[in-house]
Amino acid sequence: MSYSPAGISSRQIRVLRVIARLNVGGPALHVSLLNSGMDKRFMSWLVTGTENPGEGTLLDYALARGVEPVVIPEILGQASLAPRDVAALIKLIALIRRFRPHVVHTHTAKAGFLGRLAAWLVGVPVVLHTYHGHVLAGYYGRMRSAGLLVMERVLARMSDRLIAVSNRVRDDLVSLGVAPASRFTVVPLGLDLEPMFDAKRYKGMFRRELELQPDVPLVGIVGRLFPIKNHSLFLEAAACMRASGSEARFVVVGDGPLRGSLEERASQPDLRGRVFFTGWRHDLPKVYSDLDVLAVSSINEGTPVSAIEAMAAGCAVVATRVGGLPDLIDHARTGILVPSGNAVALGAALGRLLADPGSSEQMRAAASSEVRGRFMASRLVTDVQRLYLELLGSKGICLPQFGDTDETKANLA
Repeated sequence: MSYSPAGISSRQIRVLRVIARLNVGGPALHVSLLNSGMDKRFMSWLVTGTENPGEGTLLDYALARGVEPVVIPEILGQASLAPRDVAALIKLIALIRRFRPHVVHTHTAKAGFLGRLAAWLVGVPVVLHTYHGHVLAGYYGRMRSAGLLVMERVLARMSDRLIAVSNRVRDDLVSLGVAPASRFTVVPLGLDLEPMFDAKRYKGMFRRELELQPDVPLVGIVGRLFPIKNHSLFLEAAACMRASGSEARFVVVGDGPLRGSLEERASQPDLRGRVFFTGWRHDLPKVYSDLDVLAVSSINEGTPVSAIEAMAAGCAVVATRVGGLPDLIDHARTGILVPSGNAVALGAALGRLLADPGSSEQMRAAASSEVRGRFMASRLVTDVQRLYLELLGSKGICLPQFGDTDETKANLA
C-alpha cells in the first residue's frame, strides 16, 4: 500500500471505492471511470486486490485515467473465507480510519463482504454496494450458494443502498430474498464508447491478422474463459453451423482456466481449423470492426460489456436470454435473444444473420443508437454522484451540491 494521498480535504466528499481485482471485465472498467470522472467536489480513492491467474488486468486502463489504486494483496476474488481475509479486513479498517471517507462503495462479492464489514465496524456514514451480476446461482454448488445468500442478506442490512446494473439483476436479487426492491437503485453501466463508435476505421485489419478473406463470415465471442460464460455452448453452436454447411470461422477472444479444454474441443474434426483463440486483446475496436456477429452464450450475466461494445461498434449481437441481457437487447430490434443452453437455437440465429447481412443493417444501427443513449460514462458518473448526495443528505450531512454535467464530461475526456 504505497499510495499516499496529497492531503485529505475537509471541503470535499471523500469516497473510498473497493473492488476485489482489476481483472479484464465490466466492473474494473466501471470503477476506473467512476474514480476518474467524479467532479472536483469529490475526492476518490480506489482499493483493489490482486487478479487470479489467466484473468488479465486493467491496471493500465486505470493508470491511464489518473487512477492509482491502493493495492491490498490479501483481497482475492474467491468465494471462500481464509486467514488472508482477516488481514485484508484489518488493512481496510486502517485505510478507512486514515482517509475518513463519507462514502464507502464496494463492487464484486469479496470486496462487498470485506469493504462493507470494515465500513460498518468503523461507522462510515454511507455504505453502498453495486451488483454487476451475482454469484448466487450458476457458479457454485448448492451448499456454497446457500451460504453466500445468507451472507448477502446480512451485508444488505449493513448497506444504505444496493445498486444493480439492470432491472433483471435487481429482480433476481429481490426474488432470492437479498433485500426488498425498495433498498435497490438501478444504475446501468457506463463505458467509454467513443473508440467503439469509431471502430470502422480499423476495418480489415483483424481479418488480415487472422489471414481471412473479407467475404469469409466471422463470428466471435469476447470474455473470460470461465464456466459461467459457457464457451462450450458457443463451440457446439459453431459445430451445428458447420454441420449445416456454413463456411463461417469463429474467434474466441479472452483467456482463463478453460482455455485448454476449449482448444481441445475446437481441434476435433468438425471444427478443426475453423476456430481461432487470440487470448486477451486491448484493441477491441479492431476486433469488433471485423466481426459479422458477436455471440454471448452465458448461463448468467449482469450486463455484458462485450455486447454493449459490439453494439456501439455496429456489430450484430446474438445472446442467450439470461440475467440482464433482455434489459440490454430488444429482441429482433437491437439484437437477437435465444434460449439458454440451446446450441441449435444459437447456431441457427447466428446463421440467419450471416445469411442475410442486409436485413441486419437496421438492427445494427438501432443497437448503436441505443447504447449511445444509455451507456455512456458521463451518465454513469452523474447518476452515482447524485445518489451519493441524496444519501448523505438523508443523514443530515451538509455537503456541496451536485456539480454540472459539463464538468463531469470534462473529467471523463
